[in-house]
Amino acid sequence: MDSAPTLLDAVARKGVLISVHIRFWRACRRLNPEDLGLRPDQIDPRLFSLGHKRLLPRDCLERLALIEGRAHALVEESSFPFLNGLARYVPNARLQDVTARLQALEQDFQAAREDFIRRYGPLREAALSEWRKASRALLGDRESLVSMVSTQFPRPEDLPRYFAFETRLFTIQAPELSTARLIEAADQQEIIAVRRKAAEQARRDIEQSCRTFIADCAAELRSQTAKLCDEMLETMRTGGGVHQRTLNRLVAFIDRFRDLNFVNDTEMERRLQEVRDQFLGTPAAEYRDSTVARHRLTQGLEALRNEARTLAAQDTTALVEAFGQLGRRRFNLAA
Repeated sequence: MDSAPTLLDAVARKGVLISVHIRFWRACRRLNPEDLGLRPDQIDPRLFSLGHKRLLPRDCLERLALIEGRAHALVEESSFPFLNGLARYVPNARLQDVTARLQALEQDFQAAREDFIRRYGPLREAALSEWRKASRALLGDRESLVSMVSTQFPRPEDLPRYFAFETRLFTIQAPELSTARLIEAADQQEIIAVRRKAAEQARRDIEQSCRTFIADCAAELRSQTAKLCDEMLETMRTGGGVHQRTLNRLVAFIDRFRDLNFVNDTEMERRLQEVRDQFLGTPAAEYRDSTVARHRLTQGLEALRNEARTLAAQDTTALVEAFGQLGRRRFNLAA
């Protein structure tokens, strides 16, 4: 059997693609010279910047923007970019936690949306009043500017369609050859041949992308390990010794590594567990009180960092091939 689909099948079994789309009315409008009653040549771009201006103060939408940022940060820290960032790949071990937290954020978003819609009328009137004062101070009595700004505010009944919090999950599947229907018999074979060729090429392209994706994910997790060790060592040098929150960062990272380690990087996971067993059961106070213990911890973190860097730079062909066996075993069992 051709091994081409087995790697893709293994990736599909170990996780899903996720896409989170959040939108809300940004309360911005691009201001042009004409809006000020001026010709474009009367505005010196070296001195004046028009461009996008806020219709409402920033804090009116701050809560919605904060929720949006948290949602995207959650997805990014729990996933890997797939097919050049077309979507994010979430390992199965992280999926339940991610979706549950996204659901909570969606509820927060809906509450913030309803609160904003409820306050929209007074906010709009207050903003127009500020625009009116600003236009008089800068331009004289330019009611035309205020009139233009007022047209940029949606009608209250239209506001809900400007808001959305959408989470979509996708399974990964290579394109398949579809049958040609309602096509002249003379053209049918040619169309089927073209579609088969396109599907086969797409499979090859996705298979190669999967190989690169798996290698990149392994290297990224290893690099993150080295980066965290560097940060911990720097904190210990400059932050007055060893603090429990510093040790807890590594504990949390090891748990997160295990959940994200869909590529089955047993070598890095084993090394992290060894560090956990050797160093993270000791309270921070004991490290602060003992120069010997603190020195051992420093050496352990340095060794982990160096090993993680070495592994991140290594060729990952063997890791990718071992991961591909997951798909090959499935096909063998189905045969």
